[in-house]
Amino acid sequence: MMTSNWYNIVPDLPAPPPPPLHPATRQPIGPDDLAPLFPMELIGQEVSTERYIPIPQEVLDVYRLWRPTPLIRAHRLEKALGTPARIYYKYEGVSPAGSHKPNTAVPQAYYNAKEGVRLLTTETGAGQWGSALAFACAQFGLECQIWMVRASYDQKPYRRSLMRVYGATVHASPSPITGAGSKALADDPDSPGSLGMAISEAVEVAAATPDARYALGSVLNHVLMHQTVIGEEALAQLPEMPDLVIGCTGGGSNFAGLAFPFLRDKLAGKIKTVFRAVEPAACPSFTRGVYAYDFGDTAGLTPLLKMHTLGHSFVPDPIHAGGLRYHGMAPLLSHVYELGLFEAVTRSQRECFEAGIRFARTEGIVPAPEPTHALAETIAEALRCKESGEEKVILTALCGHGHFDMGAYDRHLAGQLEDYTLPQERIEQALTELPG
Repeated sequence: MMTSNWYNIVPDLPAPPPPPLHPATRQPIGPDDLAPLFPMELIGQEVSTERYIPIPQEVLDVYRLWRPTPLIRAHRLEKALGTPARIYYKYEGVSPAGSHKPNTAVPQAYYNAKEGVRLLTTETGAGQWGSALAFACAQFGLECQIWMVRASYDQKPYRRSLMRVYGATVHASPSPITGAGSKALADDPDSPGSLGMAISEAVEVAAATPDARYALGSVLNHVLMHQTVIGEEALAQLPEMPDLVIGCTGGGSNFAGLAFPFLRDKLAGKIKTVFRAVEPAACPSFTRGVYAYDFGDTAGLTPLLKMHTLGHSFVPDPIHAGGLRYHGMAPLLSHVYELGLFEAVTRSQRECFEAGIRFARTEGIVPAPEPTHALAETIAEALRCKESGEEKVILTALCGHGHFDMGAYDRHLAGQLEDYTLPQERIEQALTELPG
């Protein structure tokens, strides 16, 4: 059954999260500071202390195209691994865009259209968010401009084709059409780009265009809240409570969307579930970053957000999990991590693709590179259960399919993918540029 409310975890936390700050005054930002970028309905959700926010009927009508999404037990994977663990996955790849991203793209487009906005701008890493926003804008008659990280723009041509089919205009980022992009190209004409750069470009255009606003696919509170439809459905669908919930993290929306409803029940003393976030070894903001106030973008156009960060100037290596190539982590999720409410681990690129192939050959679904991180950890945990004999129940989020990522799978099968070793000096250099 599809849920009719989004869940806001903030009222249930033992301590409130630190507020975003104005970079000039270092004071908490107010609604007026965000009004040039977001509609007031979303600004209200961003700072809401209400536990539940009703989902508008117009949004529910679009959700019904693919929600509720299936919860599937991975019987064939369990058998292939010879594990006593019971593995379940919540499959979000059945959405029109092929990922979990429309769960927030649709309400963001709806609220902007309701406020009379003409154009939405955004960034996209792997292209899943760009595809989702392009689809959502088509539902509500909005124009859409997308800055796609150059590495993914080159690696995933059919993702940008899908955005154009939905009616969006797609730019490779960094691009010469914005000040932030021109500066990045002047510094490095061959830049692979980053989500931070692409955010700068999208924010710059939105802020300079009166009837335009900006939309973000992860990181902010309202985005994480919209994704809780995943966890709420999973709670209703599961025949047994999980001992362990595993999800990949880049900005954090997928993991938070699955985990937060279960974490609510754990905070209430109803369950004892353990939560584990999995990030790429090439972009390890939880495990090797610092918890500090930083810009959400490379050019420093956003408010200061307290988050786990590798530094806003950090440019990740061009791994194929483009959706996880972000220098920071969602502030709310970072706060929950600081409270000790979940674990974080890293996985390297090649072992993740191996997990994706193993999953495809047993369960039949080719996963996007992003959720292969969660699958690699799920398989590792299941094999630990094989050694110990523990009949652990594991739940993971398969947040999207990999049908547009076959070039990456081809490269892996040909032995051409490399595991990037991230030198500590690169992190330390980027951290020297944190706002003082």
